[in-house]
Amino acid sequence: MNKWLKRSGIALLGLVATAAAALVVGAQLGERKMQRRVEVRLDAVPYRSDAATIERGKYLYVSRNCAECHGADGAGKDVVNDGKGLLVHAPNITPAPGAAVAAYTALDWVRTIRHGVKPDGRPAIVMPSEDYARLTDDDLAAVVAYVRQLPPAAGPGATIAFPLPVKALYAAGLVKDAAERIDHTLPPALPVPEGVTVAHGAYVANTCIGCHGEHLSGGKIPGAPPDWPAAANLTPGEGSALARYPDADAMIAMFRSGKRPDGSAVSPVMPFAGLQAMNDTDVRALYLHLKGVPPQASGQR
Repeated sequence: MNKWLKRSGIALLGLVATAAAALVVGAQLGERKMQRRVEVRLDAVPYRSDAATIERGKYLYVSRNCAECHGADGAGKDVVNDGKGLLVHAPNITPAPGAAVAAYTALDWVRTIRHGVKPDGRPAIVMPSEDYARLTDDDLAAVVAYVRQLPPAAGPGATIAFPLPVKALYAAGLVKDAAERIDHTLPPALPVPEGVTVAHGAYVANTCIGCHGEHLSGGKIPGAPPDWPAAANLTPGEGSALARYPDADAMIAMFRSGKRPDGSAVSPVMPFAGLQAMNDTDVRALYLHLKGVPPQASGQR
């Protein structure tokens, strides 16, 4: 018996050592993947500075959750800091000297926002560009116009620290950056008239992709802190969160209050600062679109 236990202990230690070595190697491969270069074909979107464009950009900056990461002033802030090795601090994107975008050209804005790629060709890792890849030229120009006129503010560049397991999952492709998720061959989206229509709702729904997945069926958010809840299924399929909302008014009320119709609180992981700013037309169109998307079981992303 003692000999068997000894052999079992040695085998277990060997498995632990092998797993630890694999984790370290995976983390190193993850670091290497972060430094890869991504080539994308780009067409610049010309700068604009008229008042209407800046006003539209302000609305999009808040309602499409740019402020959730970069702050209302654009100086950047902690997005995630779990105290256990997972730290994401969004960079300063104001026109301040030395800010992350200080030397950006019109092409660089397109590369980062639409494609999730930095000016030097490396992936922007945590930037949720899949949410913004389908912005029309007018809306992309509006966001850029608003950011470029922000008052210069002090703030550091990006800080991204992943625990070893997350790096290993990233290396294995189980956690992906936006540059991996985006179809870089698609042309810019064509403008859709604003209104309570399915087409406009589909355009608004692009901002939900980062958390709820390409098919909007939710599930655990890859790379998110372990204590974050799974994103809800926004399709009419099994386990759909839509069943809680009988009409668009109910969804608008949830966006404004952070509470479901039964009074229970939605997870604060939801970016309510942005959702509260979304106008009624956008929310009603979004609701109309979600009611008609193909049903998916929860967790299919």
